[in-house]
Amino acid sequence: MFWTVTQSLLNGLGTTIQIFLWTLVFALPLGLLFAFASRSRWKPLRLLMQLVVWIVRGTPLMLQLIIIFYGPGLWLGHNIWSGGEAGRLTATIVAFSFNYACYFSVIFRGGIESVPAGQKEAGQVLGMTRSQIFFRVTLLQMIKRVVPPMSNEIITLVKDTSLARIIAAYELTFAGYSFMKSDGITWPLFYTGVFYLLFVGILTLLFNYIERRLDYFK
Repeated sequence: MFWTVTQSLLNGLGTTIQIFLWTLVFALPLGLLFAFASRSRWKPLRLLMQLVVWIVRGTPLMLQLIIIFYGPGLWLGHNIWSGGEAGRLTATIVAFSFNYACYFSVIFRGGIESVPAGQKEAGQVLGMTRSQIFFRVTLLQMIKRVVPPMSNEIITLVKDTSLARIIAAYELTFAGYSFMKSDGITWPLFYTGVFYLLFVGILTLLFNYIERRLDYFK
């Protein structure tokens, strides 16, 4: 029984890792783009982006996931995600990416604005373009400032992947919970927690290493 549970949890862990990695792949650059939009000199774009971020951050991710997965089928008359596991996984990644991009945008914006204006002005005096100032002056210092809050959000993402169960995506928590429903046993749920703890532990060590490597900015 133990090996059966382990195999099932490993399968669920594979899906959890896919959700986690693909969310980061899309949410990180999208979050930076949202940060630029929220600081845009064009007021309508800035206000629109701030409104979108406010709505996304102010509503539950579970609700957003349900709307994104079931909404198109109700509005368009057919489910654009299909009913298979791949469709559920895709819808989950879309919902998670947009949600976390909004959270990341706030962190990125705070990191950009925390860089002293004098350093940007010094870059202008040296004849650097806006893009050169951003990539050579602002970005490196921003990374140092955003790593601690970003690490918290990314660790939260690990646990939020369990919400994919609401649309029947076979991830780690779904795998553990299925044994309670079918066999009436609860120890697989505690075993599931071990997988999450190991995942989070590895990420914690990784971010601690990254923060140490960035100490040269002091």
